[in-house]
Amino acid sequence: MSRSLKKGPFIDEKLLKKMKKVKPGDKVVIKTWTRDCSITPEMIDYTFGVYNGKEHIVVYITEEMVGHKLGEFAPTTKFVRHGGRLQREIESKQESAETEKLKKE
Repeated sequence: MSRSLKKGPFIDEKLLKKMKKVKPGDKVVIKTWTRDCSITPEMIDYTFGVYNGKEHIVVYITEEMVGHKLGEFAPTTKFVRHGGRLQREIESKQESAETEKLKKE
C-alpha cells in the first residue's frame, strides 16, 4: 500500500548522511538495510548495496527508478523452476534444438 500523501515518502536519514560522504558517480557501494526507503532524485548516480536477507545486492540508481522503493530492485526469493516430468521433457527438447542449431553453424 502506498504511503499517505500528507506524510510524504519515507527516506532514511542515516542513508542521506552516508550519501553526503560519497560523490555521485563513484563506484563506492553504500550498504543499506532499509528496503522501504523511497528513491529520490538526489540518489541518482549513486550505488547502493541493498540487503535481501542474505547478502547485499548492488543497485545503481538511474532516473527511471525515482519514486520506487530500494527493495524492489533486490529480490528476497530465488525462483528455481516448476518441476515435473512434463517440464523435463520440454527442457530436453529445447536443449536438443539448440545443439542442432549450433551444429549447423
